[in-house]
Amino acid sequence: MNGSYLQKLKDKSRYRWVVVVLLFFATTINYLDRQVIGLLKPALEEKFQWTETDFSKMVMAFSFTYAIGLLLFGRWIDKIGTRRGYIVSVIVWSAAAMVHAFVSTTGGFMIARGLLGIGEAGNFPAAIKTVAEWFPRRERALATGLFNSGASVGAVLAPIVVPLLLASFGWQWAFIITGALGFIWLIFWWALYAIPAQTTGVSADELAYINSDAEELIPQQKISWVSLFKMRETWVFITGKFLADPIWWFFLFWMPSFFASRFALNLSKPSLHLVIVYAATTIGSIGGGYLSSYLIKKGKTPVRARKLSLLIAAACVVPVTIASYVDNIWIAVLVISLAAAAHNAWSANIFTIASDMFPKHSLSSVIGIGGMAGSVGGILFPLVTGLLLDHYKNQGNIIPGYQTLFIFCGMVYLLAWLIIHFLIPAKYKKQ
Repeated sequence: MNGSYLQKLKDKSRYRWVVVVLLFFATTINYLDRQVIGLLKPALEEKFQWTETDFSKMVMAFSFTYAIGLLLFGRWIDKIGTRRGYIVSVIVWSAAAMVHAFVSTTGGFMIARGLLGIGEAGNFPAAIKTVAEWFPRRERALATGLFNSGASVGAVLAPIVVPLLLASFGWQWAFIITGALGFIWLIFWWALYAIPAQTTGVSADELAYINSDAEELIPQQKISWVSLFKMRETWVFITGKFLADPIWWFFLFWMPSFFASRFALNLSKPSLHLVIVYAATTIGSIGGGYLSSYLIKKGKTPVRARKLSLLIAAACVVPVTIASYVDNIWIAVLVISLAAAAHNAWSANIFTIASDMFPKHSLSSVIGIGGMAGSVGGILFPLVTGLLLDHYKNQGNIIPGYQTLFIFCGMVYLLAWLIIHFLIPAKYKKQ
């Protein structure tokens, strides 16, 4: 199809963007629910006498079941489809979020976090597969960046909403009210979503535009689950998730505590500093998706465009190494905001590079495998974080622990990009 005809098709129908809005709100709720415990951490530490290691165990419980859930949901969604897969995922994670309100022991919170991890694992395999079903390759990075910005919005809302709920109703209701949002979202998903060919709101022109890709780079034969592990393309995605995801979870779960420890930030009130940090991630998510789509428009192949965007994102994380050394809180906010935004730009492109290299019928499986790898990293890194921070806390000064962690965070994306560069098969580099 020529460019002018595609543009005409593109302009005639827009239902695919309604789908992006649904994915955006699902991801917003997903991240709001997972971050509640991080913002309640100081209050719950005082109430239940948690140590940093206790809290790290809860993060690890989430990470462990999230890893298993990603692996299972990824393959399962490829079999049953995105509509039903998303319904099951949201029901499980929303119920689990509410369960937090009814436990009072470290073990109880670990079980609740574990259930939350299993349910929340379905979001990204379902969302990335949905984007592949509804968008041609030239628009997928932008669509992914838009829905993935929901992670940022959820992270922005949490520092505003959770302290207000805590002050007004108590910590239990913070879990119950945020958990209930997923059930409200399900009403809209049930009413509005089906695959493009079965959706009455999609015109024939939009359907033709959605299916306009030749996808000549992507093998169309069915790929077995075991065979995916033998492909270099799979390991590109695994690397991008294993090394980067734990850093994002560190930003989510430990940033409130870091600002409280380093700058005496009062977390019992809405925090402008945290709002700014997480608001910046929205810019990174959308900007990262737009950047690679722009590069494709200018003539770069999809994989080259994603790789250059990943390199730019990795470079933008480096300044976070100074976050715990500075005395001015706003400088710390600036460099952490830049790093968090860059992570979301990285995320938008690492997800999309998978959709560039795999057929739609295997994509959720690949997303699940890579997501599992990210969660394995998310199991290991919180353990190290908890032990390191407890070590320095016991010595009377927790800040050197944060200094070590931020230096690692600042450099690991460049390492990931270097490995990805050598893993990408030669056929993508030659085009």
